[in-house]
Amino acid sequence: MPERSEPGFRRRVGPPSRRARVALLTLGVLAVLFLLFVMFAGFWTDWLWFKSVHYSSVFTTQLWTKVGLFAVFGLAMAVVVGLNVWLAHRLRPPLSAMSVEQQSLDRYRAGLAPFKRWALIGISLVIGLVAGAAASGQWRTWLLWTNGTPFGVKDAQFGMDVSFYAFELPFYEFLLGFAFSAVIVSLLTSVLVHYLYGGLRLQGPGRRASAGAQGHLAVLLGVFVLLKAAAYWLDRYALAVKTGSYKGVSGWTGLRYVDANAFLPAKTILFFVAIICAVLFFLTPVRRTWAPALIGLGLMVLSAVLIGGVYPAIVQQFQVKPNEQAKETPYIQKNIDATRKAYGIADSQVTSYSPANATNADALKPDAQTITDIRLLDPNVVGPTFQQNEALRKYYAFPKSLDVDRYGAQDTVLGVRELDLNGIQRNWINDHFNYTHGYGVIAAKGNQVDGNGNPVYTESALPTKGAFGPYQQRVYYGEKTTTYSIVGGGYQDIDYTAEDGAPVHSTYDGDSGVGLGNPLTRAAYAVKFKEPQILYSSAIKDGAKIIYDRTPKERVEKVAPWLSIDADPYPVVQAGPNGRPGKVVWVLDGYTTSDGYPFSSKTTLGDVTKDSLTNQRGELLTAANQVNYIRNSVKATVDAYTGEVTLYQWDENDPVLKTWMKAFPDTVKAKAEIPDTLMPHLRYPQDMFKVQRDLLAEYHMTDAGGFFNGTDIWQVPADPTTNTNEVQPPYYLTVRMPEANAASFSLTTSFTPSGRDNLAAFMSVSADPGPDYGRIRIAKMETDSRALGAKQVQAKFNSDPLVANQLTLLKTGTDSDIEYGNLLTLPVGGGLLNVEPVYLIARGAKVPVLKKVLATYGNENAVVAVEDNLEKALAKVLGGAVAGAPVTPTAPGTGQTTPTTPTTPTTPTPANPATPAPGGTVTPELQKAIADVLKAQNDVDNAARAGDWVALGQAQKAQSEAVKALAAAQQKAGLAPAATPAPAGTPAASPTAAPTGSPTASP
Repeated sequence: MPERSEPGFRRRVGPPSRRARVALLTLGVLAVLFLLFVMFAGFWTDWLWFKSVHYSSVFTTQLWTKVGLFAVFGLAMAVVVGLNVWLAHRLRPPLSAMSVEQQSLDRYRAGLAPFKRWALIGISLVIGLVAGAAASGQWRTWLLWTNGTPFGVKDAQFGMDVSFYAFELPFYEFLLGFAFSAVIVSLLTSVLVHYLYGGLRLQGPGRRASAGAQGHLAVLLGVFVLLKAAAYWLDRYALAVKTGSYKGVSGWTGLRYVDANAFLPAKTILFFVAIICAVLFFLTPVRRTWAPALIGLGLMVLSAVLIGGVYPAIVQQFQVKPNEQAKETPYIQKNIDATRKAYGIADSQVTSYSPANATNADALKPDAQTITDIRLLDPNVVGPTFQQNEALRKYYAFPKSLDVDRYGAQDTVLGVRELDLNGIQRNWINDHFNYTHGYGVIAAKGNQVDGNGNPVYTESALPTKGAFGPYQQRVYYGEKTTTYSIVGGGYQDIDYTAEDGAPVHSTYDGDSGVGLGNPLTRAAYAVKFKEPQILYSSAIKDGAKIIYDRTPKERVEKVAPWLSIDADPYPVVQAGPNGRPGKVVWVLDGYTTSDGYPFSSKTTLGDVTKDSLTNQRGELLTAANQVNYIRNSVKATVDAYTGEVTLYQWDENDPVLKTWMKAFPDTVKAKAEIPDTLMPHLRYPQDMFKVQRDLLAEYHMTDAGGFFNGTDIWQVPADPTTNTNEVQPPYYLTVRMPEANAASFSLTTSFTPSGRDNLAAFMSVSADPGPDYGRIRIAKMETDSRALGAKQVQAKFNSDPLVANQLTLLKTGTDSDIEYGNLLTLPVGGGLLNVEPVYLIARGAKVPVLKKVLATYGNENAVVAVEDNLEKALAKVLGGAVAGAPVTPTAPGTGQTTPTTPTTPTTPTPANPATPAPGGTVTPELQKAIADVLKAQNDVDNAARAGDWVALGQAQKAQSEAVKALAAAQQKAGLAPAATPAPAGTPAASPTAAPTGSPTASP
């Protein structure tokens, strides 16, 4: 007998011991329990969150709707498929034919015999689960169908209410798709069972299908064809929301001539053909032959090709093409009317405007407020300035793009001082217990800067003080707050660090968050956030609560999943009632949308809302991203301290909102309940405006003939102040449109003709929540106006020798970069005024400081001004006319605003830069000197980047000589007084230049 150590010995392995089996079983049970708890934790924490924000009905409505759809459609699919599998087995022939094929199948039949019942149940359940899961995703479709509200508008083709297309047709299409799926799965499984049990044979003599199999499959095919008939009938109505591309509109929607005169009758004919074909399939079990049904099916397919394909092509080729405009004009008009109504642009007011190249005091007087409120402070540039001047602690931060609001009659740029955890020593206690919130709102006048080019703050310091009065300054919910915090329970978190270094504490007492007193709840959140310390940490005291999902956008999206949310929430310091302290709330605009408005062209929200600031502000995304109906139906607020979410009905006539309010009752408050202290701060939303301006680029043409010819298509110009090709963002401005009686807070944009750079139109919408709210006005330039578009204005600024000279001196003397602010176009005094602030950014500090203001008034021959402040720039480009209207002065360097009387304007520079300007002439020598300075600066930058210190020294020497030569050329040309230019690295000595003090001065 071989020893155990010998190679030939094979050790016999017995079954595992009892202890091993128990251990394996225990591990398996624990693994299953853990997976179940993970699933439970997600459900449980969601329920607790919705309950904490008092929107538990939203959670339960979604839950029970999904469960109901899952159960009903999953059970229906399981029953239909299971019944057909059972029937196929029941109809099996008593004896299978003797053939090699059947003998091979005998083994499978014998092996399946003991498990037939369980196989039937298992297959049915798996298919039912898949179908139920897919159906539960249609909860929105179900709620819209069951709660649909009439639009009161009928479509132009069938006379059906728009609600049929928006709410009913999608559900009918879902039902039809589900029925098709059930029949196809039943057909496939039945064929398999019939084949397995001999009802269908591929080999052997005699009939290939038994009578039972033939009848069963014929009935299923008949049902399939009957469903196809229903599909043909629904397709008739679907033509009204069919999307294609036509006349440059990629989302063109609705019937055209060939649809109405070829496809529509073809669908009707095919409907009847399909019914006849279905009847022939139903008669197959009686006639015991496939021939009539197959002939009918062949005729249906042939009809679909000829009637549904060839005939429309013939109509298009021989009726439409020879006279396309006459044929298509009625349908183009239907599309124009429906699109303008669906996007809320039907009442847009278009007036002709011929901008003048000069103005006078009388013409300028009506625009005094427009001039006074010209916004110099670009909210998309000065974020770093706020950060440098007003963050005050390294754990606070402002967003890169700030917001614009009105406080009184003052356009104000403001930002929230939010928590930035990157500025602290990171650990679990600091991240989630000590540093939990931001502190205060900083505000500055939009139309002023101080003598150093910094904002004139109306609310500043830490704690903040100023124009807002007392308010709750702690910000627990904000745009940058993306992590969870554990607050309350007597734990004192840090407000800020005092000047002596001692932390100032407070204890959160807001009505927000989920209590962690229950061990099960703590375990659920430990799983949710993958942080076991939540389960056992002693830092969590009795009464502690966890707060999360803290950005305003995600909070509103969770409580109103049927809304699309504007990408730019903005903060409001809302005054308290009866003299009590106020609070900070985030205001968000919510949109109701639909893709089922007949004849209205579709647009992709994510595309048309992109502009040069999208990366800074975010992008509008929605579950139904391609829509052809949109309304700004809801104004939502999120309390920055308590996290309370409130939804207000804004559009009281929107049928989509009314439908969702029926589906989720008591979640949206009436418009009348909006507080009086909040109403003045509500404004027209940017994303809605972007959608409308994109449509109006083409749909400002209301005549179908003009639309067909496409002779007046506009486009939004690219932003000339950035290096991207993205379009200009819209700007909030106080402006008076030419036909308006007074200026109002508005959202504005400009258009250029398609493929050209001159100005085509200027568009504004009243953003104030008054009776004029939402009114769109368009000043359309006359064809011979020669008005400058954004790109042309920027090119005019860039090519002007004086501008180049002044900006070169700024950059050279301070080792800084130039950044252009928003290029503002304003209809003023019968013409067009363009104003652009210029910021100086020190390369080390990266803090923008306003140093120059560029302005021009008129067409390509107009004067260009580059001055230290707006008052001087307007005096130059408007001349004596500016004396007819007050101009907001630059505040002194102390940061305090001191009203002053406008200075007497100087004589404007002549329009032609080749002629003598006030004080001198632009000579070729001066132009060469400017070019030499620019080249020298470029050489210095290149040498510094390359680390070539020898070349750097030589370049700096050449730069110093070039600056001296420039100053000499200026003096000779009479454009600057005699002064010795400062060497590189020191401020340039020029009385026309802005002060070169520190651009990062703190308050």
